[in-house]
Amino acid sequence: MQLQPILLSMNNLMSGRLFRIPEYQRAYAWGKKQRQDLFADIKRVKTSNEDHFMATVVGLTRETTTIIADRYAVVDIVDGQQRLTTLIILLKAIHKSLNRTDKTELKLADELNDLLIKGDKHRLLLLQANQDTSHIFVDYIREGVLPAGDIATSADQNILDAIFSSETFVSEWKESIGSLVELIGILRNRLYMIFFSIEDEGLVYRVFEVLNSRGLDVSWIDKLKSQLMAKVFELGPNLGREEAIKELHLIWQEIFTTIAKRSHLMTETVRFAGTLKAESLPSRPTDEEKSVQTLVALAGTKPKQIIDCAKWVHAITKAEDRLLAHPRWRAVTRILQARLVAIAVLLRGLPAAEESEVLGRWERVSFRIYGFAGEDARTKVGEYTRLAWSIINEKLSSKEILKRLSEIGKDYPIGEVIEGFDPSNCYDNWGEELRYFIYRYDEHLAVAAGEKLNEAQWNKIWLEEPAKSIEHIKPQKSAVSYLHHLGNLTMLPPGVNSKLKDKDPELKLQTYETCGLRSSIEVAKLLKKEKWGKTVVEGRASKLLQWAKTQWKD
Repeated sequence: MQLQPILLSMNNLMSGRLFRIPEYQRAYAWGKKQRQDLFADIKRVKTSNEDHFMATVVGLTRETTTIIADRYAVVDIVDGQQRLTTLIILLKAIHKSLNRTDKTELKLADELNDLLIKGDKHRLLLLQANQDTSHIFVDYIREGVLPAGDIATSADQNILDAIFSSETFVSEWKESIGSLVELIGILRNRLYMIFFSIEDEGLVYRVFEVLNSRGLDVSWIDKLKSQLMAKVFELGPNLGREEAIKELHLIWQEIFTTIAKRSHLMTETVRFAGTLKAESLPSRPTDEEKSVQTLVALAGTKPKQIIDCAKWVHAITKAEDRLLAHPRWRAVTRILQARLVAIAVLLRGLPAAEESEVLGRWERVSFRIYGFAGEDARTKVGEYTRLAWSIINEKLSSKEILKRLSEIGKDYPIGEVIEGFDPSNCYDNWGEELRYFIYRYDEHLAVAAGEKLNEAQWNKIWLEEPAKSIEHIKPQKSAVSYLHHLGNLTMLPPGVNSKLKDKDPELKLQTYETCGLRSSIEVAKLLKKEKWGKTVVEGRASKLLQWAKTQWKD
């Protein structure tokens, strides 16, 4: 294996190269801690006056391109994208903050602009990011602007967080640490990386594995992808290798596109995929390392097996995305093993009517246990995990799944659960559950009235954190003893809720009547009949819980 790792300053690394993050790689995922560690390293260079080795960058040199009169190597980043992306965002933050009335800083601003943006016509960027669905990265590097609308995915949010934290770091540096000229000098000339420039994609994955074995911090889903890709490159060229490589690239692109929407899937996908393919009946969801071992073994050595393994991981991500996109299902999936069963049901391929019936019972049983009874993730771990595995590996029928779900829930009959439920504080630590509860009640009232649920208003409620929509009928300023009682709480769209603020119940009556939510209209009817107080609150809660007994039974 002929390799020529080169120790380069950041200035030399970025000179004569354009970088791309391939679509089949995961999106930007660094959080606050990783960025703060990077900024701390930069500060230490300033105080210690010593150069700093940062990391290893592995790149696949695909081609060269000419922009105006300059020639650039186009490099696909295989490892090191998180750090490189952050550093480029930091350079743009510095570029924005430079003083154009100072000749030195103006000159540096022009140099940074030429580094980050290549050519007047094509306006290529030094780094082409992937999964930039809202063009946040592109717009920031080109124009220095931030998005005005909603953030579409967790990957977009991570990029936006990196921009804010970089601009904050630059501002703090100017105020209390040093000049921006000095900061640019540190970034250019005193931060070093080892760069592996590789032209053979098959070699890339072997290098990745070697570096990983020596302590490289890599996510398990990246390790899984690398090992599956390495298996394909070990095949002879006449065994369908090239076709398999193309197909795997497409599959992984779709996997990481889905994961970019919901960052926690990066961990969970591997665990679920491995647990559901375990050789024997598991008693709990397997960890990432064991899951990767299971999946790599499952992939075998033939192209079809390897592709089928990647397709299985893709199927898991699609099922997770479907589950979490459904607000009613999402509300009862905070417990890992409960989500695992729902994923297994979605993957089972039952007829639509049977799937709906099964998921309905799963929803009721899970909310009884983890919602009303308030149990945590230590409860029913084995029962849920074994059921999920059996659904996939034993191909349980819908009738068998329904029976097993009833067995899981038999220790939590709805009557006993409701009798033990404390309605006195349904605000603190029960916000998600309350939103789901009121949604179900609103759904019930709409059906009883022969109307359709007001999905437009509920979509607004689901989009925000529960606390932004929870309406205290007797306002929080009143500090009454029943403030957070179930009977004193309802839901309103966030904008409507914030406008009411601390108004007394009687002054909010018209808003309740016209908000389009049946549950709030019912509150308005109560306000017309009686003065709002503890007796009314407790009576309303009692009515709601009696209704719950009819809704969450098997």
